[in-house]
Amino acid sequence: MVWIVLGGMPMFSAAADEPDAAYAAQQADAKKAFNDHVVTFVKEYCVECHGNRRSKAGLNFEVAVRKPGDSAFSQKWAKAVANVSALDMPPDDVDALPTDPERQQFLDALAKLKYLSPKDPGLFVIRRLTKTEYGNTLRDLFGVAPSVADGLPDEVSGEGYLNTLSPLQSEQYLGIANAVLDQAFAPEGQPPTAVQRRLLGDSPAPGADPRDSARGVALAFSRQAFRRPPSDEEVEVLLKVYDLARQNQLAHPAALRLMLKAALVSPQFLYITPAVEPKPAHGIVPLDEYQLASRLSYFLWATMPDAELFELADTGKLHEPAVLKAQVTRMLADDRSRALFDGFGTQWLGLGSLPDKTFDTAKFPQMTTELRTAMIEEARLFFDSLVRDNQSVSRFVDADYTFLNGTLAPLYGLEKSVTGPKMRKVSLTDRNRGGILGMPGVLAVTSFPNRTSPVRRGVWVLEQVLGERVPPPPPNVPALEKQDQKKVANLTLRQRTELHRTNAVCANCHRILDPIGFGLENFDAIGRWRDQDDTGGAIDAGGELPGGKHFTTPKELKAIIAGRTDDLARNLTEKLLAYALCRQIEGYDEIVVDRLMETIAKDGYRLQTVIREVVTSYPFTHRRIPEPVDASTHEK
Repeated sequence: MVWIVLGGMPMFSAAADEPDAAYAAQQADAKKAFNDHVVTFVKEYCVECHGNRRSKAGLNFEVAVRKPGDSAFSQKWAKAVANVSALDMPPDDVDALPTDPERQQFLDALAKLKYLSPKDPGLFVIRRLTKTEYGNTLRDLFGVAPSVADGLPDEVSGEGYLNTLSPLQSEQYLGIANAVLDQAFAPEGQPPTAVQRRLLGDSPAPGADPRDSARGVALAFSRQAFRRPPSDEEVEVLLKVYDLARQNQLAHPAALRLMLKAALVSPQFLYITPAVEPKPAHGIVPLDEYQLASRLSYFLWATMPDAELFELADTGKLHEPAVLKAQVTRMLADDRSRALFDGFGTQWLGLGSLPDKTFDTAKFPQMTTELRTAMIEEARLFFDSLVRDNQSVSRFVDADYTFLNGTLAPLYGLEKSVTGPKMRKVSLTDRNRGGILGMPGVLAVTSFPNRTSPVRRGVWVLEQVLGERVPPPPPNVPALEKQDQKKVANLTLRQRTELHRTNAVCANCHRILDPIGFGLENFDAIGRWRDQDDTGGAIDAGGELPGGKHFTTPKELKAIIAGRTDDLARNLTEKLLAYALCRQIEGYDEIVVDRLMETIAKDGYRLQTVIREVVTSYPFTHRRIPEPVDASTHEK
């Protein structure tokens, strides 16, 4: 790959997706805008509190302005955009405030910052299998139930995934490996099970060297378990386990079992790892075919690649865009694709906290385990139906159907028409319902244990649905419960929240958050419709969003949000890409998403198109191998 250096920033040559001249022009424009409108803005309004001498809230922009495009500062700039957009920063008590044009020029310049980032797909994240992925992989290897992994702690997959392995977890993996092998292998002296015959093959013929048989088992099993061809060294490590077992007088089948156990507790099985490092030893390279197969299968199925993916990897065809897209279509039609909701959907919607969320049992005795399970299942089936039917992302907000059973139906007022434990598709005639904004599970996780929270719901819609960043609340701002209870005794929740907004520190953010939250106030803390709040006051669900768009009901609010299809699709695309890559989206990734959105928009913002574009994207199919650090020349 040929590199060109322009203004200190690396650029790809003709192999890049855009002509060099066009990209160079965008970089030059971005650099000028940064120098003219970011550097001066920061110097004038920010460094007094966020510089080398003082770094309030851990933000130092004096260093960041010297390294535009450096991914290390991307989150700092994102916070700056959120605070300046909300008029929270600079604070009102400073000597001079920027004019509205200055603010807009600052924000516009930062929107171009992505062009100052080098074309970089990021490192391949070597991560440990989640509990779900681990259980599913054992199922596909041995035919055991995935519940064999239930004893492991729950973990978060995707962006922000933690990669440590404690001694306790190591012991748990050993115990699970024993339990799996006990199920898969017959006791000594009994006829082999079908799984045992499949994994171990026939017994060595009389006079044959059992170690040759063991080598064949090690090669075949490690190829499946490691999701790639093993190296010679990896096979030899497994054979040493076999040899040790034989030296300790274990029979051939028992020695093979110990060898398989060693593979099941190895990093190569517990972690998704690359194959042998390619040459050059550093730089940007495509993922090898087996890495790509694993990244794809764990993204969509939360399990190891199947035979078809392995075959395509063996033939070197999987990386071809048309082949990759065809595999996405095939895999989404498979029942295993429901894992995409369990891994991604529950994080996106925030439903992972619902099973353990505390509710006031006196006010909401309905919040039983059965109801919580039905709430999550409703979202799972709804998500799955949109993906399988390849519907537009706007249907997440404005769908006219859902999935209910007799436990969940009373929250919708449909207890007479929907009975029994089985979940089924139900058409909705009330347009206030339908979609994730009116879904009881979502409404419940965005509420407090004893009441609704317009602020939480507003933040959730802005961040999780529309992809906007909301500044964190300032410190030392009292909650509504800290208000003078005598003065607010006769006020509705809306009135109390609006009183809260009289605090100048809170006003800027709340003028954006609160209208959305108020628009959902007809739904109580577990998602039931109501016309009065807990004080007996009438619900006022009206509001105005930035841009002068008014609404008076949840139905009208939903229509406004559903109309922002490009924002909905971009947010979902970014979140899916971050989940697939196991890291935050930053720098050049934003340019990638810009290009994906062109194709997604042309196809009507359909969900399968979103997923196919993510899977065939540059960061998904490539990785950067970092240059080794030379300790002798490393700057101190």
